[in-house]
Amino acid sequence: MDLNQLRKKIDELDLKIIDLLNKRTSFVCEVGKQKTESGKAIYAPERESEIYQKIDRLAADGALPKDSLKAIYREIMSASLALEKPLIIAYLGPEATFTHLASLSKFGSSVRYQPCVSINEVFREVEQGRADYGVIPIENSIEGAVSHTLDMFIDSELKICSEIFFAISQNLMSNVADLKQIKRVYSKAEVFGQCRLWLESHLHHAELMEASSTAAAAQRAAKEDGAAAIGSKLAATLYNLPLLAEEIQDFSKNVTRFLVIARQIPKPTQHDKTSILVSIRDKVGALYEMLLPIKKNKVNMTKIESRPSKKKAWDYYFYIDFEGHAETPRVRKMLAEMEKKVKFIKVLGSYPSCRTLA
Repeated sequence: MDLNQLRKKIDELDLKIIDLLNKRTSFVCEVGKQKTESGKAIYAPERESEIYQKIDRLAADGALPKDSLKAIYREIMSASLALEKPLIIAYLGPEATFTHLASLSKFGSSVRYQPCVSINEVFREVEQGRADYGVIPIENSIEGAVSHTLDMFIDSELKICSEIFFAISQNLMSNVADLKQIKRVYSKAEVFGQCRLWLESHLHHAELMEASSTAAAAQRAAKEDGAAAIGSKLAATLYNLPLLAEEIQDFSKNVTRFLVIARQIPKPTQHDKTSILVSIRDKVGALYEMLLPIKKNKVNMTKIESRPSKKKAWDYYFYIDFEGHAETPRVRKMLAEMEKKVKFIKVLGSYPSCRTLA
């Protein structure tokens, strides 16, 4: 076939694709109606997981790369969610933060995004029903846990319904062309930690100024003489700041894990993760006793982090992640055994493990 014939074939396929998408949409609207009538959540992480796993299987035999196919379906599902119900996603803002970018990677461009000035505000917006879901950072592969997020779960009744693993690329941006002329660098404390070696080598003379977010840092740098910021390329574009150096993080595999918070826990899938919060008794062997049911029931623990309770000196909570869903028999049995050995236990959420979607 010549070029015109090939294009004609593509046009014919486009008509079929659009027709099928419209038919799919009619079913989506019916699903949304039934969800609303039964009081179910519009966003279903377990269904999202099922679709992405199906894409993994089908993409193996096609010419279109798996990641490209997932990106297409992300936008199809985003448009579908918006048709079922106009969703509002609260995130740690302002616009162009990494939390914003992670939110877009999860929910696509068809839903409404609500920037918040703090993690507290993200929780509050969801708790009070002004937002349907919230996206917050929980840990970074270089700098570790975001302690404030962990602390928020102590008193909040919100649940973790999904997670996002998002690759982080840190970039230096400024209106100052010469690095030697930069007097101040704005960013988050965690970002300075991720770029410590590069900063010591190239900007040891500059003062490091903490900002509430990387986007806020870019805002400051755009207004001040002799200032620079570290953040995303989107922030540089949004605030019209030239990029002076790209990929300045000390380690190439710089990944941040984000949590999606909601008022409900999704149904089990074949690849789930559960997060709990535990407070142990003040006695010898208390930590060992707490962990024993995990070993006994052959549950794979993937994370444990301690946080001070802030109610009593040397009193700690433990944030624990493990494989499995809280509704499955093995995990339910393990949690029941653990509850007898601790002062307090709280299931923060069970949700599809993001690593199975990569």
